[in-house]
Amino acid sequence: MSTHSDLTSLSPDVLARARKIKLFLMDVDGTITDGGVCLISPTNAPDPASGEATVTEMKVFNAQDGCGLSLAHTMGIETGFITGRRSPAVARRAQELHVTHVYLGQATKMQAFEEAMKKAGVTEEEIAYMGDDLPDIPVAKRAGLAVCVADGANELKAVSHYVTQRNGGKGTAREVVELILKAQGRWEEAVPKARA
Repeated sequence: MSTHSDLTSLSPDVLARARKIKLFLMDVDGTITDGGVCLISPTNAPDPASGEATVTEMKVFNAQDGCGLSLAHTMGIETGFITGRRSPAVARRAQELHVTHVYLGQATKMQAFEEAMKKAGVTEEEIAYMGDDLPDIPVAKRAGLAVCVADGANELKAVSHYVTQRNGGKGTAREVVELILKAQGRWEEAVPKARA
């Protein structure tokens, strides 16, 4: 496993894998967020439909990840989220960043992985997958480029090809997009196309 985005320090295997990537899938909590799940109860008044207290979920996304995922879209690399939680915040962020494949409420991730692969018309070796914990292992074992965030589970790191320099929620998706585009020789072309 490699741990640096500087191409000279990356193994030939990681570079060869990154050159083939056409679809970048990722978990959400612990990868493009810091893994915290913030539940807010603004009032004690019950929800009229369920009778339960109203609870809102808050997620914090990294702006550099946003830039990276937008740049991937601009450069023709499809992206996707596969997450165990059902979150309107994730759906909204996906829409803002042109994330094509969005799978919420996935207790296991393999079915979503296979569906995204089919919809994108790519092979396993053309897919990068980034995760942080044990439920990500089965997908990581199938992905052409398996990525674990720096503060992810050791068991996932053991089956990953690349470990990010950054912790989850701190620009990991941007790091992986940059790695892919540099390996493909397209980073210099991509930089002027970046948008806020």
